[in-house]
Amino acid sequence: MTRARKATGRVTFVGAGPGDPGLLAVHGVEALRAADLVIVDPGVNPAITELAGGEVRGTEATAADTAKLVLAEARNGLEVVRLVAGDPFADQAAVKEAMTVAKSAVPLIVVPGVGTGHGAATYAGVPYGHIRTSADLTVADDVDLESLASAPGTLVLTMPAAEVASVGAQLVSYGLKPDTAVTVSCDATTTRQQTVSGSLGDLELVAVGMTGTLVVTIGKAAAQRDKLSWWESRPLYGWKILVPRTKEQAGAMSDRLRGYGSVPIEVPTIAVEPPRTPTQMERAIKGLVTGRYEWIVFTSTNAVRAVREKFEEYGLDARAFAGVKIACVGEVTAEAVRAFGIKPELLPTGDQSSEGLLADFPPFDDVLDPINRILLPRADIATETLAAGLRELGWEIDDVTAYRTVRAAPPAAEIRDAIKSGGFQAVCFTSSSTVRNLVGIAGKPHSRTVVACIGPQTAATAREFGLRVDVQPETATVTALVDALAAHATAKAIEDREKAAAAAAKKLARSGSRRATR
Repeated sequence: MTRARKATGRVTFVGAGPGDPGLLAVHGVEALRAADLVIVDPGVNPAITELAGGEVRGTEATAADTAKLVLAEARNGLEVVRLVAGDPFADQAAVKEAMTVAKSAVPLIVVPGVGTGHGAATYAGVPYGHIRTSADLTVADDVDLESLASAPGTLVLTMPAAEVASVGAQLVSYGLKPDTAVTVSCDATTTRQQTVSGSLGDLELVAVGMTGTLVVTIGKAAAQRDKLSWWESRPLYGWKILVPRTKEQAGAMSDRLRGYGSVPIEVPTIAVEPPRTPTQMERAIKGLVTGRYEWIVFTSTNAVRAVREKFEEYGLDARAFAGVKIACVGEVTAEAVRAFGIKPELLPTGDQSSEGLLADFPPFDDVLDPINRILLPRADIATETLAAGLRELGWEIDDVTAYRTVRAAPPAAEIRDAIKSGGFQAVCFTSSSTVRNLVGIAGKPHSRTVVACIGPQTAATAREFGLRVDVQPETATVTALVDALAAHATAKAIEDREKAAAAAAKKLARSGSRRATR
């Protein structure tokens, strides 16, 4: 009899990159999701560790102790990921750990990461080129600064903020010219990144106020930052934007806001709960199956979710919609329907709202339409506009409460204070209820906060509460709302620059006039 051997896991070293989760390699994402255990360095962006499918443990142990830990867990059959800041083979401690694993029988895999220095330089807009020298002064005790001063091309140095003045002075003493162009970046590749340009002789002044680990680029390439500063030049860069939606609902909006450089803060203002009695929905689902309806009209993703959950409860799938036409009030709702495996027959060609849908909805025709009834599953607080309009078109309506919306609990005190004091640069409202509930649980946004509303009804509600509406897209979609906010920010920045230039010119003219009269 042969005794079965316990399966051995493996160890995968994954480079987390310099900070931006978007820089993580595809293989790195796959390894994290498949991992039973992730051993992570301090300082790795929490958004990256959130991708882990298993347990996450931080470590500040020595390389030898960490290697023992990962090997022991792998020998117990676990898939272990060793998550390292930057690139694993650019970190001497991680290299020692990998060497220990390589000497064992445990399989070793390495997923490279973007190096901290080079990632920071690119996000700062410095084209460091193929002739460059990199050094990490945060881990190396014996860096030869004299050799670095004579190295060709661009220097990319990572160092603690406390070392900047000393390093700059030594590089000048070893022959680099004081007027050599430099950039200094802190919080590299994140939405908190700050980059300042200057000259090597003034390096200490350039880095004033910066803390933590800094990335300093030195050489002619640093002078090109003014033309290539793409990361910090995005329209909403650094803006804290309030998104009054749940994390699940806010995904697409928050992702697009991040793409423009902002920091979205999601604050739920409503909670979705089942109807108090399931009778209406049970009757509606039975009607769908038995052919009671010609159309079903979806006005929100919550309505789609409510119907889908009922289908799953009864063991039904998209085939139950056979013979039923589907209309959606907008593209976002339509996407939720498509995710259910169904293609909607009707979306508004104009305004994505109840009015827009009514403008395109066909009237009941007793010759062409074998059934004269429409199912309208929606919230308990929905307005009568759509139901009344469909009845005017000759249809019978089953207006069913598919879900209830209730006011969410107030956000944390610091969020409420930021809302009232102007701590948010903008707020994005996607419905009238988000306006009402935000004001109810947290108070009115400060007057200097830019108010963006998805459509005319939401904007009207915002004005009823005394808010100034600054942004309203032509199309009532999340994408259009965020794009309109970015366009508003761009226009405002141009206006501010023109005002500053005009003020400077006026000041110069007054100065010239005074000199001429002397």
